[in-house]
Amino acid sequence: MTTDRYRHHRRSIRLRDYDYTQAGAYFVTIVCQDRACLFGNVIDGAMHLNDAGKMVQAVWDEIPLYYLGVNIDACSVMPNHMHGIIVLFEPDDVVQPHTGQPRGAAPTRLSLPDVVHRFKLLTTKRYSDGVKLMDWTTYNGRVWQRNYYEHIIRNEHSLQRIREYIDANPAKWDIDPENPVVINRNRR
Repeated sequence: MTTDRYRHHRRSIRLRDYDYTQAGAYFVTIVCQDRACLFGNVIDGAMHLNDAGKMVQAVWDEIPLYYLGVNIDACSVMPNHMHGIIVLFEPDDVVQPHTGQPRGAAPTRLSLPDVVHRFKLLTTKRYSDGVKLMDWTTYNGRVWQRNYYEHIIRNEHSLQRIREYIDANPAKWDIDPENPVVINRNRR
């Protein structure tokens, strides 16, 4: 059986020839498979995380503890997606605050796709454990969609605007294009 390379080929949404290990800030949006609402609910414009949502937030918060040259900024875990800012920086002078030793096994640069991949992998593992041990909502094949949206933040004004967008996201859930209710309403 032959594969139709045009039908099955996914076009990359990454910028061609851009070095995603380059120091800088990156805005990412990662969406659940089938837009399943797994992480809590928005009530009166405020996000209320369930245990799975708290786990996703905790994994996000732990990223700088485990990955040399990676920091995080604003983040919003929504019912079926999350927005966040990942900051890559030169790890040359990074040391553990208490030991003076470099973090991690080896000071290799992670790319943005590496960081997102590791985040998705760890949250999927922990979510699967939650399904088995704590009766969390089951998911269809995978927790996260295959790809993610990214935007390179090029200046301070853009960074501030994106932070404001992330912070305001729960209040705009009723019009959010990732909200299944909005999607179904627009299909009519």
